[in-house]
Amino acid sequence: MSRSPVAGPVLVAGAGPVGQTAALLLARWGLPVVVLDSRPERDMVGSKSICQQRDVLDVWESVGVGAEVARRGVTWTTARTFHRDTELFSVRFAARGRSPFPPFVNISQCETERLLDERIAAEPLIEVRWGHRVVGIAQEGPADGAGAVALTCATDEGEAVVRGSYLLACSGARCDAVRTALGLSFDGQTFGDQFLICDIRTDLPGWQQERRFYFDPEWNPGRQVLIHPCPDSTFRIDWQVPPGFDLRAEETSGGLDRRIRQVIGDRPYEIVWKSVYRFHSRVVDRMRVGRVLIAGDAAHLVAPFGARGLNSGVLDAENAAWKIAFVARGWAPATLLDSYHDERHAAALENLEVTGATMRFLVPGTEEDAGRRLDVLERAAHDPAARAQVDSGRLAEPF
Repeated sequence: MSRSPVAGPVLVAGAGPVGQTAALLLARWGLPVVVLDSRPERDMVGSKSICQQRDVLDVWESVGVGAEVARRGVTWTTARTFHRDTELFSVRFAARGRSPFPPFVNISQCETERLLDERIAAEPLIEVRWGHRVVGIAQEGPADGAGAVALTCATDEGEAVVRGSYLLACSGARCDAVRTALGLSFDGQTFGDQFLICDIRTDLPGWQQERRFYFDPEWNPGRQVLIHPCPDSTFRIDWQVPPGFDLRAEETSGGLDRRIRQVIGDRPYEIVWKSVYRFHSRVVDRMRVGRVLIAGDAAHLVAPFGARGLNSGVLDAENAAWKIAFVARGWAPATLLDSYHDERHAAALENLEVTGATMRFLVPGTEEDAGRRLDVLERAAHDPAARAQVDSGRLAEPF
């Protein structure tokens, strides 16, 4: 088919990894893109999502960054699982086979964003506008043909209206204004327990290619601890902590240092980043509203065990970008965009189901559930069938 003229740029709300990926993929199809982000500039604070999987590396390689992300990342080859201080079992990952990429790499989201920014800066079809917070969305005309999307954005100079042919909303978990403007529900739940993350730089011989998961260790009784290796001798330690946990008080009392030393022993370390957060399990009711598609954390939130958050968001972007391109070019009818909702909403529901099962095992809601988990963990030390029931997070697979 011949190319049809595109009525204005495609708008992408959100300059995180999902929005960055979407912009690069849309530009790869020859479409002009305007990326809008509410922040004044890129904030390189915290490592955030760290585990990027092979199918996502494949998507990033199609826009020129996958190999570099893989080169800079760390791949752990052994997953060790403990109950209290007894190792229950370990799992080794198979060789990568003929794929040029490992099954996943651990790398700071900030580093991934920096590499994607470099590619965006070299792409003349992409314009990034910082300091544009979307406060209103209006759709003009039909869902195909000469229709348009008009975004009202709050900026330092006042309100600005930005028009485009389509909108891919990748504006993150806190984009309530966007979901409200689109008439979307965001049903689900928030888990009560908090989780403390510390990324620390230290020397832990033998741990560089191991992920360690501790159920109910003596040094975090009744809760869990997860340890991941990252580049540059950095390790992420993730503690489940009580609902009333106060990080500032923990630091002041010396409790944070004690927590860290219970894991790494008496060796020097540097805290690179720390944060306290809660897990959410939510999904929008629709991922297409006319000329608007919604992706990533704006559309779905899942517990991070299994690395299904950022990874599923990038696959949202990949699915959306080529479909918007085909409709915008006149190569397919606008009804093609319905398949984006059909496919990616189903993927989100699957991720909610899988991570929900993990959270029920990690944070039992009843005494009966807690007793069942204890039974599984005690049997897993000697019973292979019980080991298969230990759920510390199921790694994502392409939907």
